[in-house]
Amino acid sequence: MFEAIEELLVEYGELETRLADPAVHTDQVLARKLGKRYAELTPIAEAYKSHQANALDIEAARELAAEDPSFAEELPALQARRGELEAKLQALLIPRDPNDEKDVILEIKAGEGGQESMLFAGDLLRMYLRFAERQGWKIELIESTDSDLGGYKDVSLAVKWRGTPQPGEGVWARLKYEGGVHRVQRVPVTESQGRIHTSAAGVLVLPEAEEVEVEINQNDLRIDVFRSSGPGGQSVNTTDSAVRITHLPTGVVVSCQNEKSQLQNKESAMRILRARLLAFAQEEAEKEASDVRKSQIRTMDRSERIRTYNFPENRLSDHRTGFKSYNLDQVLDGDLDAVIQSCVDADLAAKLAGQGD
Repeated sequence: MFEAIEELLVEYGELETRLADPAVHTDQVLARKLGKRYAELTPIAEAYKSHQANALDIEAARELAAEDPSFAEELPALQARRGELEAKLQALLIPRDPNDEKDVILEIKAGEGGQESMLFAGDLLRMYLRFAERQGWKIELIESTDSDLGGYKDVSLAVKWRGTPQPGEGVWARLKYEGGVHRVQRVPVTESQGRIHTSAAGVLVLPEAEEVEVEINQNDLRIDVFRSSGPGGQSVNTTDSAVRITHLPTGVVVSCQNEKSQLQNKESAMRILRARLLAFAQEEAEKEASDVRKSQIRTMDRSERIRTYNFPENRLSDHRTGFKSYNLDQVLDGDLDAVIQSCVDADLAAKLAGQGD
């Protein structure tokens, strides 16, 4: 581990020297690239500095203990601190997800359960909106299809970080664990006998792609326009403003109809298409590299679920990490930190175990 750290510290010193050179900043693209890498290495450099200082403190305590036994009492705390710093360094050396700093496209789709599933999709939407509000993120509604009882058949959002995130602290770094099938157990509003039903909604989280990251050949697109469905007025369903884009090589289809103009709907559809194609390309690259990836569940089968929301017991259960809490009402009000942190911790533990293997 320490050999790898020393190599990174050499790179860190070289970056520090280059960034101090005014000539570098005449090329803003290069300066941003170097600055980003410098920011990534800074936590490692600082943790290593603390580790070295701790080693000197331990050595001094041992030497002084030979003359005054009271100094030996400091050793257990110093040695425990050394263990903490080494664990931190080991975690910092794990390669980061390159998408962690990205914003995301989040899609929620009703699954099995009819109107109850659509209402639950609406509950999930509210949960993510509240969570984003707590984080200070920006939300942009891209596309939605309402249900008769106030829920959603499907809804797509852009979730954005306000400003520039620190390395590894973007929206994707937290929301990537939300992708999969979410199952709900409760008495539906449509149930007259008071029986508990189980239904499901699917969540798909994609890192939002910049245009330069995904090259789309216009000849590979089939673009259809049609009249919007749903509540009318203000030209929403009186003109052919809705847009459906099909990416012919992959078969990916995206439709948008929320905006009043065909151009706006096309722009929204292209944003979702770029995100889906970026995810598709990354999955293919990982398959070619024989890297096993825990894919997000894309079906609405209730048996394939990542999380269960049990209303009668006010209980939330995450089936990947074993996390359980009995504050479901607070979770649905956006208090997702503990749930997501259990996924972050489990992911880190798996990567550390992989390093050991």
